[in-house]
Amino acid sequence: MTFAELGVPKNIIKGLKEMGITIPTKIQEQTLPVLLQNETDFIGKAQTGTGKTAAFGIPLLAQIDPRKTHTQALILAPTRELGQQIAKQLFKFTKYTDKIFTESVYGGEKIEKQISRLNRPTHIIVATPGRLIDLIERNVVDISKIKTIVMDEADEMLSMGFKKDLTTILSKTKGQRNVWLFSATIPSSLDEIINRYVDSRAIKVTIDRSDTVNKGIEHQFVVGDEVNKLDTLTYFLKTQNEGRGIIFTRTKVAARTLSKQLRAKNYDVGLLEGEMTQKERDKVMRAFRKKTVQLLVSTDVAARGIDVENLSFVIHYQLPDQTEYYTHRSGRTARAGKTGLSLALIQKSELKIIRDLEKQLGIRFNQVR
Repeated sequence: MTFAELGVPKNIIKGLKEMGITIPTKIQEQTLPVLLQNETDFIGKAQTGTGKTAAFGIPLLAQIDPRKTHTQALILAPTRELGQQIAKQLFKFTKYTDKIFTESVYGGEKIEKQISRLNRPTHIIVATPGRLIDLIERNVVDISKIKTIVMDEADEMLSMGFKKDLTTILSKTKGQRNVWLFSATIPSSLDEIINRYVDSRAIKVTIDRSDTVNKGIEHQFVVGDEVNKLDTLTYFLKTQNEGRGIIFTRTKVAARTLSKQLRAKNYDVGLLEGEMTQKERDKVMRAFRKKTVQLLVSTDVAARGIDVENLSFVIHYQLPDQTEYYTHRSGRTARAGKTGLSLALIQKSELKIIRDLEKQLGIRFNQVR
């Protein structure tokens, strides 16, 4: 299917094409016709990295009336990075449409700065739940007239402790509005929110795990001893020239240790781990985006919501402990129709995990010697 066949307006297709997005993903194929043609509540279950932003962003943009200056839609996201990324994508989608104004608000930035930006016409607000409530309580944001509320990475918002905030926000938007909920998993804690705030006739779309792994990724693994792992990694990095990538560890201790070891070998490395302040994270991500840092060493939790284009590879220095995390990690490369490499450095005892990933995700790993 093409975007035109799915009912996407021509001026948005033009913006997508410029971003290198020409072939719809599975979630986009199944979501776009439904949300472009119906006023409905919606539940979409799909992993991170499957193209969810365009799946909800395009129909959202299509229903905005640029002549009206009030806030017409709200998107909730678990992290500042994901919120910024969504706002940036929406801006790019609308390059050739009438001016639609999107504002991203989140904790970790002076609230006064955000208040002054929100004084301008704002059609769509992308927000982390806590900061949105702060703004509502100060009477800066009025969400009473919104037509659509999108919850992206809903399971992640709950696991980060935003349940009370979400119910507060949803209870302020009752009436003639639609709820679009996107989540990688639907835990029982999310069922409670769905039963209370989402119409029982909501349309549901589920993308199977085997459909979620980007087809442009080549999956490889190297078997070796733990003591030789760093040498194997540096040997691989030497073959990459200017290529940039993310190296994943399972724990923050391993991430810190590895980043120190790589710096000692004169690699330009940024570190991302859960205990860093927002200011430290921003500094690392700025350096990585500007390419003053070639490599990122990151834990799974710290990498949530980061989006960097043109990554050549992802390395699993330690295999993740959840299948979903493998999808999240490897999905950082081969974006927008490009190809990429996902390389796992494993010990012999971990071969079984590789075979399990092949089975569960419907992918094929090649062993590199």
